[in-house]
Amino acid sequence: MRDPSPTPEETTEPYRWRWLILTVMIVAEIMDLLDASIVNVAGPDLEKSLGADSVGLQWVIGGYALTLGAGLVLGGRLGDRYGRRRMFLIGLATFTAASLLCAIAPNIESLIAFRLLQGTAGAMLLPQGLGLLRENFSGPELTKVFAIFGPVLGLGGIIGPVLGGFLIEGDFFGLGWRSVFLVNLPIGIAALVVAAEFVPRKAGDRTVRVDMAGAALIVASCALLVLPLNQGQEEGWPLWTWLSMAASVIGLALFALQQRRTAAAGREPLVTPGLLRKPAFTVGLGGITLFFGGLIGTQLVLTLFLQIGQHFTAGDAGLGNLPLAVGTAIGGAISGAFLADKIGRKVLQIGPLVQLAGAAVLWFELHGLNEASFSIWDIVPGTTVAGIGAGMVIAALFSFILAAVDDDEIGSASGVLSAVQAVGGSIGVAVFGSVFFAQAKTGDFSGGFHHALIVQACLLGAFFAITFLLPKKSRPEEEQHGVTPETTADGSGAKQHLAI
Repeated sequence: MRDPSPTPEETTEPYRWRWLILTVMIVAEIMDLLDASIVNVAGPDLEKSLGADSVGLQWVIGGYALTLGAGLVLGGRLGDRYGRRRMFLIGLATFTAASLLCAIAPNIESLIAFRLLQGTAGAMLLPQGLGLLRENFSGPELTKVFAIFGPVLGLGGIIGPVLGGFLIEGDFFGLGWRSVFLVNLPIGIAALVVAAEFVPRKAGDRTVRVDMAGAALIVASCALLVLPLNQGQEEGWPLWTWLSMAASVIGLALFALQQRRTAAAGREPLVTPGLLRKPAFTVGLGGITLFFGGLIGTQLVLTLFLQIGQHFTAGDAGLGNLPLAVGTAIGGAISGAFLADKIGRKVLQIGPLVQLAGAAVLWFELHGLNEASFSIWDIVPGTTVAGIGAGMVIAALFSFILAAVDDDEIGSASGVLSAVQAVGGSIGVAVFGSVFFAQAKTGDFSGGFHHALIVQACLLGAFFAITFLLPKKSRPEEEQHGVTPETTADGSGAKQHLAI
């Protein structure tokens, strides 16, 4: 077995196995991102197999995103202190083991617990990949790496429902929904073996202090928000749900205060406190929550409508997501290639208007729906147009928010934005799932979709208003392509984050 520590020659020459490292990073992190959406089509099978109700399904899907988002910033800081290779291997091994536990879960409660563990492992894994690439690539090669890395990662969310539908409908070896998690085992083990063999060792910076108090505050605040959103509809919104959401707001305020005090005392906070004093950045956090909450929530409702309302198989429901995915790819290409550069912030205002137009088309498509003869083609125009609008925003949103922060704050800002994106998706799953199931229980599936579209329209309207408070121009060209410099903990160098 080769020693993965770099030789003296490797410290001056490009690392021999660097392209293999890129392959491992892509495979491992796609596996991580894939699991955020791959179980969207597993609802009916989980109901039959484990007796999952609507709340259980929401926790299986949204719980993963919750712990992923809440732990991302902490995961990056742990990589700084203990070394990115070590944290990558620990995160990958734990993620793979958690996938096995999910696959053998005997009941819905244990599946939810294992999904929370899986999201936590993902939070340790995801931040390390980009740092490892930055350590092993430089110059023009680094630009090529991120040109490959960004679009490939984007495919994770797109192919998730399609792959999940294929695996469940194929029912290979009679495994049903369990194959959605078991598929991670051979991939994870292979990636773990290759990473242990070829990723070079590099010591972390033990002078970096990990703010565990701040991490505990942010995790608790996120949980206090998502818990009542998932349970409230089922239990009739009792007093504890409102108290829990109020406690979440207080917890987030305490987190901001604690981060300022930690920095003032000369210790390392999880989040650069100066970020929270920038109005455009804090407004941007709200914008990301609104946008991705609406996007992820609507995607879930689309899948639920097709499977539960129209009795699509898991495979057909997965393919039913393709028009939305294709539209998103088209919108992203239009926005990223030239529109954002030419019209600046206006692309973030045109995008939600196009989404609203798609939602309006979808509304009328559903209104005149003949459920006896329904096919996916009945809603393709609306979902495709909505996808185009979403893609226009996704391709540019992070760059415009990052334009409000200083260069030495970009790394911390990127981590916070990615975390808020994941938590926003978890909130979207809870809110939109509750709205849809409230109508679906009466058999009015089209009505549930209609109500979800109303909620999305409200969120898009609020997002549209927020865009006027963002900078008029995005970050320079290098950041628009996903490469954003971040000063390391000791100030001696830079690492990279992908703004997704």
